Amino acid sequence: MSEQGMMQDKVVVVTGAGRGIGRDIALLMAAEGARVVVNDLGGAADGSGSDQTPAESVVQEILAKGGQAVASYESVASWASAHRIIECALDSFGRIDSVVNNAGILRDVMFHKMTEEQWHAVIDVHLNGAFFVSRAAAEHFRKQESSSYVHMTSTSGLIGNLGQANYSAAKLGIAALSKSIALDMARYNVRSNCIAPFAWSRMIGSIPTDTPAQQARVKRMQTMETSKIAPVVVYLASDAAKDVTGQIFAVRSNEIFLMSQPRPVRGIHRSEGWTPQTVAEHAMSALRSSFVPLNVSGEIFSWDPV
Repeated sequence: MSEQGMMQDKVVVVTGAGRGIGRDIALLMAAEGARVVVNDLGGAADGSGSDQTPAESVVQEILAKGGQAVASYESVASWASAHRIIECALDSFGRIDSVVNNAGILRDVMFHKMTEEQWHAVIDVHLNGAFFVSRAAAEHFRKQESSSYVHMTSTSGLIGNLGQANYSAAKLGIAALSKSIALDMARYNVRSNCIAPFAWSRMIGSIPTDTPAQQARVKRMQTMETSKIAPVVVYLASDAAKDVTGQIFAVRSNEIFLMSQPRPVRGIHRSEGWTPQTVAEHAMSALRSSFVPLNVSGEIFSWDPV
């Protein structure tokens, strides 16, 4: 462990830290001097079941390298359990400095076949979970007048993907949640940013490969290591990023992108107001050339990872 890392003596909660991207974030946080709460329910990629082994294994890995870490096996998907995650940090290390909302599950299915349970399961973990854990830490952050949130969004929400209405809605919601946190908490020097990660992980391994486009997307993703995401997360959580908030980044292998956020593209007015007919004849004909195409993420990020 470095003696004076970028996260020296900070206390960080990383959710979904037992495997994949979360595991690499927890390990690098510890290597940079943070005391880490390794939170992971230990469920399957679809959220079913639980297992303490993944979180405990990461803790042991950190301890073996001279770092400090404790395990939390709570679910992010309820108000009470999310508060227990933050209480674990307070009980173990006396404070909380950063939250990394990384926990997630997938229940991919085409929209017209999606069940109520499939919808709620994904929304509960991703969007509700990000809110619950963030909210549990908020009062501590406000009193400290410092701290940071890093949330995982996805180009599935920012751009779009087939068969992921639940996941896409949750991930775009997380981007809006992060922006709201950044606005509401700015007066307390609390920052909030998002990362859309590209990496091959256990969860991403369930992406459908029914079409040539989906197969090509998965093939590209299989070349992308989960460890590539962690350096950007650590930076955003650290004091070095004290002037960075309300932003959305994408990380793909050795590439870092700043993502756009919705802003007016083009406008038109009619002094006498609009009728359905003039909307059709005038407004749409004027605006149509600026319509956003019906793309999926793989069509926008169409080149091989660098």
